[in-house]
Amino acid sequence: MSYRIRVMGDPVLRQRAKEVDNIDGRIVQIVEDMTPAMYEAEGIGLAAPQVGIQKRLFVYDIGEGAQVLVNPEIIESRDEWSFVEGCLSVPGLSFEIVRPKEVHLVGRDLDGNEVSLEADELLARLFQHELDHLDGVLLVDHLERDERKAAMRLWRETQNQSLPATDPLNGLSLP
Repeated sequence: MSYRIRVMGDPVLRQRAKEVDNIDGRIVQIVEDMTPAMYEAEGIGLAAPQVGIQKRLFVYDIGEGAQVLVNPEIIESRDEWSFVEGCLSVPGLSFEIVRPKEVHLVGRDLDGNEVSLEADELLARLFQHELDHLDGVLLVDHLERDERKAAMRLWRETQNQSLPATDPLNGLSLP
């Protein structure tokens, strides 16, 4: 199955994903289908809600091969790091976001084994970003009020540019 990455405005991106109760063949298949979607979009991480699946899991690859985390949770974070961050669900836009520099994350792998990871900088940011998706939080939610308004305006403009021009009299696409 080929997944379509959902973009800002899709209500599925604003819902908190449900815990995975049982890591079974269905979950394994979802991960196997999500991984190529992440690579095709040239992303380093992809959360299940971004492809319309309300499950608490994400896939990622920062150059060490595809990995998955099921029911991830950050149990500790330290320091701050500002970095320009983009998102597959907000294509074409990126923003400087301040997040904790280091995190300690726990979760499960596809065999159901507990995973405990210490991460910093890029990997820590990736974990936080994907966890945001599992909680219905988007990149723009980390912006100050005025920045967010400007970002939303820019988002609407970029979306309108990607739509075909229409004739306001009859609503048909213009050649």
